[in-house]
Parts: sequence; structure tokens; C-alpha cells
Amino acid sequence: MGLTGGIGSGKSTVARLLAHHGALVVDADALAREALAPGSARIGRLRERFGDEVLTADGAVNRPALAARVFEDPRARADLEAITLPWIAQTAAEQLEAVGPGRVGVYDVPLLAEAGMADLFDLVVVVEAPMAQRLARLEQRGLPPEQAEARVRAQATDTHRRALADVVLLNDGTEEALADGVAWLWEHRVQQARAEDPEIEN
Repeated sequence: MGLTGGIGSGKSTVARLLAHHGALVVDADALAREALAPGSARIGRLRERFGDEVLTADGAVNRPALAARVFEDPRARADLEAITLPWIAQTAAEQLEAVGPGRVGVYDVPLLAEAGMADLFDLVVVVEAPMAQRLARLEQRGLPPEQAEARVRAQATDTHRRALADVVLLNDGTEEALADGVAWLWEHRVQQARAEDPEIEN
């Protein structure tokens, strides 16, 4: 399953709920952090491209400083992706391949639409939320309104993501309501597909 949604939509909550149902979740954001771990070869390339101002004194990534650079500059964002995405894609593929028969693998990936990855998955799930709620959640995380809006604009539109979706989960209410939507997804799409797959022993 490919799981995606705009920043602030609640995608990470859906990933956690799917894990409770038994899915193995591979988190692209976690891999992105690992890709730029101190001492990695990619850190050197990051310094060459963006300078020391995107690193802390101990050589770790200064993520707020880096985010401020790439979310406002499409060329900078493309350069960052060229440094990190090949490693992230390879590592994610290896982890998903290791899920094994009969289990459900979920790739929690913000840039599924932007990267043209939809065809890689048996099922694409998009999480949506009203823009006002998304911006409010980002502000609760400490992002000023102008930065929150810039991050939303840097991603694909809801229309673009929806065109790729097999299932759209609307997250405009409580977490309990969202959990009900995930339970429906698990029962009617995931379990049904597993039941119809002759290679899976039920």
C-alpha cells in the first residue's frame, strides 16, 4: 500500500492506525532523517550544496534551517532530493520486500504523487483534510503561518493526489472517526484483497 497526503492531513495518524491492524509501515520521513545521519556520505554532499549553515556545531542537520531553504526554492528542493532520494528509495524497497508473504506492507510517503510512484503499489490511499485544519495543525507544531502555507504550496494539490487514489480517507473530524475509516479500509480493501489472493494462506 502506498499511503500519502498533504502536510498536516493526518497521514502519520493513519499509518499508526494501520500498524495497529498488523501492517508493517515503512516511514519515508524516518528514512529521510536516517539518510542525513551524522557521518553519512550524504552529509558531505549536503554541506557542499548548502553550506555549513544547514548543519549544527556537532555535524548534525539543522532541520529548520534546511527546511527554510528548500521549501522556498524549488531548485534547492530538487538538489536535496537528488542527494537523498536514491538511498531512501532503495532502502524502502528493501524493507518492503522483507515484509514477506501474507503480510501487509505500507509505504508512508509524502511525495508519492510528486515522484510518480503510484504504479508501484497495489493500493494507493490518500488522506485529506480541509486546508484550514491542516494549517492550524502546522501552526500548533510551531510553524509560522507563512511557512505553513509555503510548505503546503510546495506539495502536490489535493486534486493531483486524488486522481491517483484508490481510496480517499477524509480526516475532518475526530481521531475516532478517522480510526473508523481505517477500520473500513482494512476490512473492505485490504482483507478482501488478501482473501482473493490465491498465493496467501488464510
